[in-house]
Amino acid sequence: MVSDPASSGISIESAPPVLRIQIQRPERRNAIHGASFDRLAEAFEAAMSNDALRVIQLTAEGEHFCAGADLEISNAPSSTRPRTGHMVRGLGRGAHRMIRAMHECPVPIVAGVRGFAAGVGCNLALAADFVIASENAQFVEPFVERGLTPDSGSSWILPRLVGLARARRMLLLGEPISGEEAEAWGMIHQVVPDAQMDHAVVQLVARLASAASLSVGLAKSLIHRGLSSSLAEALENEAYSEELAIRSKDFKEGLKAFRERRKPKFEGL
Repeated sequence: MVSDPASSGISIESAPPVLRIQIQRPERRNAIHGASFDRLAEAFEAAMSNDALRVIQLTAEGEHFCAGADLEISNAPSSTRPRTGHMVRGLGRGAHRMIRAMHECPVPIVAGVRGFAAGVGCNLALAADFVIASENAQFVEPFVERGLTPDSGSSWILPRLVGLARARRMLLLGEPISGEEAEAWGMIHQVVPDAQMDHAVVQLVARLASAASLSVGLAKSLIHRGLSSSLAEALENEAYSEELAIRSKDFKEGLKAFRERRKPKFEGL
């Protein structure tokens, strides 16, 4: 089922080579709910097969990136008790579908984060390939503090980004991590003054929009697959990816530009 853009609070603007996605629920600190998850997942899934797209820009309206799942909506009174397995099915269709789509999408995703990125909002940001945060950003995983357990990929993403000790600090203690600390940990790409964040995001998006998109997409896949591969498997994956890249028009242009000592003009082909 295709989600309703009006009820999702998610704005999507396709202007190839860039897909711009913005969370627009500032009155709720951009907390997201079922329709939001559907809309985001659909956008990332559609981007997988859109050859005109070369980069995705993910931002939020207002002072906060995303305060997490909208628990007020999720816990609205109901006349019936949810069936056993409700959370398994709900997460699979919603937040987990969204995170999976981001992970599998060959198009690089750039997230701009200011203010709170909490819970699923934190994981939405960290599932992007690049995160540029303002100095006032706060990354926090408050699941355990609310009597819940980590979801939306946090138990998979955080140990790989920051190691076990720091992942425990975030997931078991729920301690907020500042933008500066996140950069020092290697958790995000860059932290900048708040007034410069939007410009920094646009600059990086423009850089990726002019890159050799086939090579970028293959490299993204290699990085993700390499996390669970043996060295032999990783080397084999690299060889197959190189076989594809070397046959692209962008490879020929890159080689020609190198010989002519100029900047290449990639077409994403």
